[in-house]
Amino acid sequence: MSRKPRICVIGSLNVDFVTSTPRVPGPGETLTATSLKVHAGGKGANQAVACGKAAFTSPGSQDVTVEMIGAVGADDPYYASLLKPTLEQSGVSTAGVEELEGVQTGTATILVDEGSDGENRILVVPGANAEVSDASKILDLATRNGVPEVVVMQGEIPRGTVLELLKWFNSSEYKTSVVFNPAPMFPDGIPLTALKNLAVLVVNETECRQLFKASKELDNDKLSGNEDDPMNISELTQLTTSLHQKAHINIVVVTLGSRGVYFSHSIETGYGEQISAAKVEKVVDTTAAGDSFVGYFATALARHLAQADQLQGFNVKEAASKANWAAAKCVQRSGAMESIPFGYE
Repeated sequence: MSRKPRICVIGSLNVDFVTSTPRVPGPGETLTATSLKVHAGGKGANQAVACGKAAFTSPGSQDVTVEMIGAVGADDPYYASLLKPTLEQSGVSTAGVEELEGVQTGTATILVDEGSDGENRILVVPGANAEVSDASKILDLATRNGVPEVVVMQGEIPRGTVLELLKWFNSSEYKTSVVFNPAPMFPDGIPLTALKNLAVLVVNETECRQLFKASKELDNDKLSGNEDDPMNISELTQLTTSLHQKAHINIVVVTLGSRGVYFSHSIETGYGEQISAAKVEKVVDTTAAGDSFVGYFATALARHLAQADQLQGFNVKEAASKANWAAAKCVQRSGAMESIPFGYE
């Protein structure tokens, strides 16, 4: 490798409070719960941890530099004792995480209803994540040590910030490759102008459908009638081809859960391939599977760009396969960040 590549992950940081309960209490009712666990979370932080861990080729040896950019509440004990050390122990720099006065760190309160096969009810308080609104400041942070090979973004910070950063990073002025995972999908969708010349779009089936439904510029008629049905190869090929042709996205990846992943690239329009999921004996927790996939895929791309300096020649199938294996390893463990495997595993 000619030089050590950099990845900047711009996104959310949360503290997750997970309460397991025999059932969900009714109005005015107090109920004794089974347990309370506190986890480091947020899709941005999860994906940063996945990038950092993927970069460890052996214990203590990391071949990709990973930086987290986002915001937390000032003097938050959970950031100091949980979020920050978890990121740093995973090989992620936290120098770009701003500690804001007058707001709290984002939180997710998750009720796990044990009496309904583990059904979740989730309350999210965006907190400091909603204050990540100065796109110019974020751009300066991301490029202070030069333009990174890869920028990773999701949908848990303000839509306006994300769209502005996509416009800048996808322009010819900044020679970087953006891996964009619009999760959760913004209610107003993503305009095609923001996706123009995007390096990599990673969506699941639901997000893919939401992207098309929210856009007047995409071919909505290519969506199947029943949105609960799994996407077949024909539908996936038509949808991804439309994204290549109309939004000029280079690589589109659609994760399919237990059915694996489908990918296509603009080099050969109309070509796509589905990779089967790795088989595991027991699925314990799927929380960070998607974030593991994104992190491992982004790290493979950063390694390629450090050598080739261009997208052409990137082995999408190999990167998606390895990301699939990482996700399979992840789902066999409980938790989010702690379940993401290191690269040498």
